[in-house]
Amino acid sequence: MSDGRLRTVDEHLAGVLGTVGALEPIELHLLDAQGLLLAEDVTSAFPLPSFDNSAMDGYAVRAVDTRHASDEQPVQLQVVGDIAAGAKTRSGMGPGLAMRIMTGAPLPAGADAVIPVEDTDGGVAKVAIRRPVRTGECVRRAGEDLPANAPAIRAGAALGPQQIALLAAVGRASVLVRPRPRVLVLSTGSELVELGSTPTFGEVIDSNSYLLTAAARDAGADARRVGIVVDDHAKLIDALESQLLRADVLVTTGGVSMGAYDVVKQALSELGTVEFVKVAMQPGKPQGFGHLSTSSGHRVPIFCLPGNPVSAMVSFEAFVRPAIRKLLGKRSVHRATVQATALESFSSPEGVRQYRRGVLHRERTGGYSVSLVGGPGSHLIASMAASNCLVVIDEQTTEVVAGEPTTVLPLLLSNR
Repeated sequence: MSDGRLRTVDEHLAGVLGTVGALEPIELHLLDAQGLLLAEDVTSAFPLPSFDNSAMDGYAVRAVDTRHASDEQPVQLQVVGDIAAGAKTRSGMGPGLAMRIMTGAPLPAGADAVIPVEDTDGGVAKVAIRRPVRTGECVRRAGEDLPANAPAIRAGAALGPQQIALLAAVGRASVLVRPRPRVLVLSTGSELVELGSTPTFGEVIDSNSYLLTAAARDAGADARRVGIVVDDHAKLIDALESQLLRADVLVTTGGVSMGAYDVVKQALSELGTVEFVKVAMQPGKPQGFGHLSTSSGHRVPIFCLPGNPVSAMVSFEAFVRPAIRKLLGKRSVHRATVQATALESFSSPEGVRQYRRGVLHRERTGGYSVSLVGGPGSHLIASMAASNCLVVIDEQTTEVVAGEPTTVLPLLLSNR
């Protein structure tokens, strides 16, 4: 349980991050590793390219044989063969000769350059060379991209399409990576009904579990929605315990305030594994965080977030998203903030970090401006959907005046 003191956002986040670390690496197929962090150094067992080859369709030649070539007096060379991309044996040629060669085909022994076909007459038996060729021209040398046994990608690198391509090029079908955390989300409350149902008086369609599952996926997690648990102590405990072996993180929403029927707080407090605190933030003041243990002793972090949608979203951004990023092994766990000019004046309570929904605009000057959308109410889903950022007013600021800079947290999709 909490000691009753109001915590700052930074204090609560430090407590969360101090108890989670990067997940143990696993081996994944190359395409399944996309977007994850490499957990091993990868070296190339062979050079890239692995053989000298042509960068153009043209003719393999000796540069010295073309030194006197010009448009007025082309050099004539006998063509003694063709080399296609994928040739399994290396051809050879002597002085005064040429070979037709395709892009990517191995450079024949004896040749030291390739002249593009457009600088010739395109001959088959003989070819007229219209300009001198430099040694090494249009030739991709073995190892010029990456020598054999050289580092290809270091541990800690994020695997995007370019890195996946390099890993494939050096022959790695699978790699050791930091896996996506398995995040399971459930909503609590007897007033909630499933999507697809028509709510009657007093009922509300569950949207929070969809919000948080989508947010966890956007943060890089393998997130799944468990569903709804009614306000029943035993059913909640059963639901949580049944998910422990499938989760790296559990997230609940609802049941953490001071209400008489807030069974999440009651049930998990009895287990002695979750601390419920008040955080100096608006919205999102009531927070719960701790760990549940499996029979084997594996500890699973659990976040107990407020039930109002905006509170749940802000709480996720403040605490859950950074934890997911740390589990992924990311060096930076926070979204980048920007300074934006406030287009209107607004106030904020002293001693509280306030998060207001806003619309961030890019100005012609290259800077940013921001306008608020919706009121401060934490139930306003439509205005939350219309926003693309959170305006963050720190604990010491009680008023933001139109025209002044203010801190904004852009909510960019797939900001990985």
